[in-house]
Order: sequence, then C-alpha cells, then structure tokens
Amino acid sequence: MKSLKTLAMVMVLGLALAMGAGCAKKNVEAEVAAPVVDTKPSAKAVSKKLTKNVVYFEFNKYDVKAEYADMLQKMAATLKEYPSITVLIAGNCDARGTQEYNQALGERRARAVYDYLIRLGVPAEQLDVISFGEDRPAVEGTGEEVWAKNRRDNFTIMAY
Repeated sequence: MKSLKTLAMVMVLGLALAMGAGCAKKNVEAEVAAPVVDTKPSAKAVSKKLTKNVVYFEFNKYDVKAEYADMLQKMAATLKEYPSITVLIAGNCDARGTQEYNQALGERRARAVYDYLIRLGVPAEQLDVISFGEDRPAVEGTGEEVWAKNRRDNFTIMAY
C-alpha cells in the first residue's frame, strides 16, 4: 500500500511539474516601464533667459535691424515651445525729443518687435507691448553712448 501511495504522490508531483513547465515565466522586469524623465527646462527657468534679450535702435528709428534676426528667431522658437510664457515688450527712448514724441516712438519700437515675433509664428496671446518713452533709461547721463543704450526694447515676463 505504501508503494501505491508513493506512486500516487510521484504522479501528482510529476503532473504539477509538467503543468508548471508548460507555462512561460513572465519577465517582471520587462513589464515595469521605465520612468519618463522630462529633460525640458521649466518655463520659469527659460523665462530668465528671455529677459536678457535687448533690441537696440538707431536714433529716431523703430525698424528692427538684421543683427537681431537670430536672437528673435530663438526667442520665437522658445515662446512657441512654452505657450504658457507671456512677454511684455517695452519700448524705450533716449531723452531727446518731447515726452509725447518719445512715448509714441517707444510704442512703435515695441510694436515693431511684436510684429516681427508674430511673423515668426508666436501667438499674439503670448505678447503685449508698452511704451515707457524716456521715463525708464537703462543708463543715466548724456552723450551718444548713453543715448544708444536707452533706445531699446527690453522684455519682461508677465506669466510663465
């Protein structure tokens, strides 16, 4: 009788082994997805770079010089990549001319860069313009070197 029990036990074990051998083991490691790491910098970090850009203008002019094309193209690409960033383009003038004239010239300067960025595909919702005229000089004083630094558009991040 012992041999019959032993034989039955061996058969059950053999059957269990045979069934287990027929099932493929799952590779648990292969099923676990690798974590997705976003290597794109945050909009806040990118915004700091945008505010370092400055466009300078000739006396009594508001046309965007060709030397700023590369910088503005990079800026446009960044703004399109980060649609949450909103930029204020501020037009500024030197102290020569009347307050009213400089206010209008600052507006035309800011609008010129705005239009340039729009033509490069930046959505209008990401841009706004303001003119400070001669009220916010970058450099105090007089003379062409000082005035040249004050005839500019600079950029302020309104949202990121």
